[in-house]
Amino acid sequence: MSMPLVVPWAQGLWQKLVRQHQESRLPHALLLTGHTGIGKSEFAQAFAHRLLCHEPTALQPCGHCRSCELLSSATHPDLVYLHPEEAGKAIKVDQVRELLQFLHNTAQQGGYRVVVMEPAESMNINAANALLKSLEEPGDNTLLLLVSHQPGQLMPTIRSRCQQVTFPVPAAAQASEWLAAELQQPPERAAQLLSISQGAPLKARDLFQRDLLKLRASLMTGLADLLKGRTSAVALAETLHKDDLVQLLEWFHSLLVDIARLQADADRQVVSNADMLKMLNAVAKKTTAGKLYTLIDQLQAERISLMERHNPNRQLLLETLLLGWVKLVR
Repeated sequence: MSMPLVVPWAQGLWQKLVRQHQESRLPHALLLTGHTGIGKSEFAQAFAHRLLCHEPTALQPCGHCRSCELLSSATHPDLVYLHPEEAGKAIKVDQVRELLQFLHNTAQQGGYRVVVMEPAESMNINAANALLKSLEEPGDNTLLLLVSHQPGQLMPTIRSRCQQVTFPVPAAAQASEWLAAELQQPPERAAQLLSISQGAPLKARDLFQRDLLKLRASLMTGLADLLKGRTSAVALAETLHKDDLVQLLEWFHSLLVDIARLQADADRQVVSNADMLKMLNAVAKKTTAGKLYTLIDQLQAERISLMERHNPNRQLLLETLLLGWVKLVR
């Protein structure tokens, strides 16, 4: 049976929480926070499996009891995953009300009832208010695992009712070694993927496995062509607007941050997008800090709007940002 992943840099945290459980000190709600792509989601799934296993070893589920078999087939009646019904949308109050019904029932396998909610910050205000009562009185042998990439967007009353667990960020060498082994790629390839993923190993793995490097290459080529007058903002936006907008804005933001770093320190070691260093240096020399930070602020506002599940005109959003890119050097 394939067990959920507990990444090496989270082993200390894993041991701590398992020990809390063994000593009957586990709280009723854990809020896992930290950067996207460093293993929080997988950790939450693995901890749910450990709690629901009937015959766990010191640190791991056994993998063969009835509960583990149900987990393996994704049919365990005492485990609920709560996500937005559509990517980028909100967790709605009706979903939380269904969850409350689950929490009122007795565990069918006679042990824990576990809820994994991700991303917790995607709950709308009505859903969050509905959840508060359960966080106060969840019942015995119940654990709510809230996974949050943006805990500041959670209601303070939600945060205060959870034990917050800050997920560790791996050291660069450890992350690179793990990623190279996971993808069976050379160390230099792993290092490149990590660099453009801001040091987040699971994000880097996802980038490689979903073949998103082609999309990134399209964005980078398009941005270079824009600066050279080979294409227009309208044409490039038309090419890209049906793709992963959140990912595109993340890459765009990382480029702008790199340019700001180069203006402050011309050392290439400070940039995430070292493969685009020639373009980054050219823009850094031609633009002003005022223009650059105006565009960074504008881009950040659009990213926050997307995270808050607004529904923008994608073509227009990209056109506006791409015109801002051109204006950096005009």
